[in-house]
Amino acid sequence: MATNQTAPARVAATPATRRGQASTTMPPQWQLDSVVAALRTSREVTHKIRHHGRIRELPSRDAVLGILDGLAAVLFPTHYGQANLSDESIDYFVGNTLNTTLTALTEQVRRGLLFTTDKLAESATGEGEDDASDTDLYQQAIGITREFASALPALRALLVSDLQAAFHGDPAATSVAEVLLCYPGTIAIMHYRLGHALYQLGVPFLARMIADIAHTQTGIDIHPGADIGSSFFIDHGTGVVIGETAVIGQRVRLYQAVTLGAKRFPADDNGTLIKGNARHPIVEDDVVIYAGATVLGRITVGRGSTIGGNVWLTQSVPAGSCISQAQMRND
Repeated sequence: MATNQTAPARVAATPATRRGQASTTMPPQWQLDSVVAALRTSREVTHKIRHHGRIRELPSRDAVLGILDGLAAVLFPTHYGQANLSDESIDYFVGNTLNTTLTALTEQVRRGLLFTTDKLAESATGEGEDDASDTDLYQQAIGITREFASALPALRALLVSDLQAAFHGDPAATSVAEVLLCYPGTIAIMHYRLGHALYQLGVPFLARMIADIAHTQTGIDIHPGADIGSSFFIDHGTGVVIGETAVIGQRVRLYQAVTLGAKRFPADDNGTLIKGNARHPIVEDDVVIYAGATVLGRITVGRGSTIGGNVWLTQSVPAGSCISQAQMRND
């Protein structure tokens, strides 16, 4: 005789119930003590990578991003600051923003100075520095920031020459404001000029961080050690690389994917790369280098020359040269 029993509800099997474990959620067991201890051994003993074995305090990328925003607003207040500024309020805005930005910059300069060899030599040994060294480093950071601030008007003049070069050199540009707000080359050059000023003042670590921020935002990689003249224009720009010891004259124009790089990297007797030697090109005034060209080594591209697209150039060319890909196939 059939019975009218209600079938039990089916419960979806979970990984825990399939393994016969309790369905109650249990905190995972990570064996944290042993992992943390092993990481400490790696960090402090077997694979220690802190600069000179002791520096923990690093410049903050987030802080540097804020500083760059502040400096852009100071240099071009209505473009990067506030669009509704008036003649009465603009100086107040610039002064207030500059004071806040320079105060933040001083701290990042102080941290960056920890990575310069001469400043480390003045520091006390061990993990930290003594009070006197901390005070000296902070005072030095104030001095560097003050010099940087005094250079801002001249730096702005260079940037305006770059903007005008872009506006006059690109038929698609409808205004200087468009160049300032919409051209990645403009952003990269602005970051380069700010970073280069800090590089010259003895804060290369911070300058490199600024260069990397620009690279991340624009795809353009300019080492802050490069020496670049006025009225510089990078059109389109993606993939442009300019090395540390490159020297670029005035009114030079580069297109996307141009490389001004090193041909070889000399090493010492121990096989360690020799740093700081001049290994990148010299590009004289009024040179145009078209897309995809690769210019390598400490060679000179003479004034007024044109380097065609996709050219591979490893030898100097005289002023007024016009180099095409076909000419360089046998180089």
